[in-house]
Amino acid sequence: MRMRRFGNIYQLTFLPHLFPINCYLVDEGVELTLVDTGMKFCAKRILKAIKRLKKPLTRVLLTHAHVDHVGSLDTIKAAFPAVDVYISKRDARLLTGDLSLEVGEAQTEIKGGTMQIETRPDHVLASGDHVGSLTAYLVPGHTPGSMAFYQASSQSLLAGDAFVVQGGLAVAGDKRWRFPFSAAATWSLPTAVKSAERLNQLPVQYLMVGHGKVILQANQQMAIAIERAKRRQERI
Repeated sequence: MRMRRFGNIYQLTFLPHLFPINCYLVDEGVELTLVDTGMKFCAKRILKAIKRLKKPLTRVLLTHAHVDHVGSLDTIKAAFPAVDVYISKRDARLLTGDLSLEVGEAQTEIKGGTMQIETRPDHVLASGDHVGSLTAYLVPGHTPGSMAFYQASSQSLLAGDAFVVQGGLAVAGDKRWRFPFSAAATWSLPTAVKSAERLNQLPVQYLMVGHGKVILQANQQMAIAIERAKRRQERI
């Protein structure tokens, strides 16, 4: 695992050269918030990083319900039984194995690896909810209930898989041949584009995604990625 610090946010990266999977620890002063839990094998290193920071973990925020973001949740919860778990109301259904679509949603298959977990969320999130220093944004596209989290004080956007950086910055669903996995697991490209446009209205000094490095002063690059995704969408 590679650990890098950006202000009060620590990026934990697993398999950085093969299939980078990122989780993030947010230092809230006297406590920590974990954003995403990686895959099951990530748990030991995440717990080691928490111990290194010498502060209790009180919250786990999940950007979406894919296995590479929730895989070690049960282990983390067992280590910190009092931790509060947050996910969108929509993706909470995916945690139970319910992949059915709702009226009004794009009627395309929900893709990507999901897993049923024992841990039940303590809170369901909606856009505008505040959790510690972070504000939640509903950004459907990669999954119907994907979330992103924004820290206004540092202009840090923890975007989950709404964007992917590995293989070149791209909107979820816009396939890059060097890292096609995120696109292959995306539910709706048109929905993802609309979500990306909303996110790019925020000033983003640090773009922190589920797969790939942190992008600095990211708005212009995000805009380019959005236009590229629009062109792909027109060809479909």
